[in-house]
Amino acid sequence: MTKHILIIVLSCALFFFGKETISAQNTISNKTSKLIQPPYLKAGDTVAIVAPSGVLKNKNEAIEQTRALLKSWGLHSVIGDHVYNQANHFAGTDNERCEDFQKALDDPTISAILCARGGYGTVRILDKLDYTTFKNHPKWLIGYSDITALHNQFHNEGFESLHAMMCTSMIDDLEAIKETISTFKDALFGNPISYTLEGSEYNKSGTSSGQLVGGNLTLLHTMLGSETSIDVSGKILFIEEVGEHKYHIDRMLQSLKRAGYFDNCQGVIVGDINKMRKNTTPWGSSIEQLILDALADYDFPIAFNMPAGHEDDNRALILGRAIKLTVAKNKSTVVFEE
Repeated sequence: MTKHILIIVLSCALFFFGKETISAQNTISNKTSKLIQPPYLKAGDTVAIVAPSGVLKNKNEAIEQTRALLKSWGLHSVIGDHVYNQANHFAGTDNERCEDFQKALDDPTISAILCARGGYGTVRILDKLDYTTFKNHPKWLIGYSDITALHNQFHNEGFESLHAMMCTSMIDDLEAIKETISTFKDALFGNPISYTLEGSEYNKSGTSSGQLVGGNLTLLHTMLGSETSIDVSGKILFIEEVGEHKYHIDRMLQSLKRAGYFDNCQGVIVGDINKMRKNTTPWGSSIEQLILDALADYDFPIAFNMPAGHEDDNRALILGRAIKLTVAKNKSTVVFEE
C-alpha cells in the first residue's frame, strides 16, 4: 500500500513540476519571440504629432519645420488637439495628453505617432491607455527620452517602436543633423539600417544577438517593479542619459542589477551620456569605467559610442527588432535584422 502511495505521489510531482517547467519555457519563449512590425510608411501616409510629456513653450517653429520635413517625404501630418496646451509642467492635463495619444492610437488612418518632445509626464498617462483598437491597426511610435516609458509599453504589448528624433530635435542647420534625419527616414520607410561605432578602450569585446530594447536609463529605472518594466532576458539593452550625477547613474545601475535586470541580458549598448552634473565629492572615474564596474559580474559584450540620445546626432534605433552586436576595442557594429 505504501509503495502504491509513493508511486502516486511521485507521479503527481512529476506531472506538476513538468507543467511548471513547460510553463516557464513558454514564458521565456514569449518574452523573446519576434514582435509585430507596424507597416513601414509610404508616400500619402499620415503622421500624428502629439505631446504626451512636457509643455511646448515657443516650439511652434520646430513643429512646423517637422511638418515641412514630413511633407517633403510625401507624408501628411496632423497635430493633436491639445499639443499646445499647458497644465503647469505638462503639455495639457493628464486627461488631455492621454486623449490626444489615445485618438492617434485608435485612428486607422494614422501610420505613425511622432512625439513632439520628451521632458517628463508620460508615466502619468500609461495606465490610462487602451491598445485594443491599436492592435488591429498597428503604427509606429517615435520618440526618445521620456518616451522610453511608452516604448516599454509598446514592447510589452508585442510591438516594435522607433527610438528616434522628435519635433524638438529640429534645428536651423539641418546639415548638422543630417544623419539623425536620414536614419530616421530610413527606419520609417523600411530601408536597411546598420551602424559602425567608433572604438573605445572601454569596450568589452564579444559577439551577441537578440532583440534591442531600452532607452533612457532614468525611465528604465522608473519602470522597475511595474507592468511596464522590460524583461531583458535574451535581449540587448541600449541606455542613454542626460543631466545626471555620476553617483545617480551608478545608483540606478545598482538598483537594476539587484533586481536581476541583467542576469540573462545578452549585451549592452551605451549611447550618449552627456551634460553630467558635478558633485561636491568627485566620483573619481569616467562614466565608462563606472558602467563597466557596475556590470563587472556579467560576461556580455558592452559597446560605447552609440550616437543616440540627447545629442544633435541621434541615430534611429528600431526597438524590439533583433540585432547582431559585435564589439571590439577598435570598433563595434550593430546590424538590424531585415
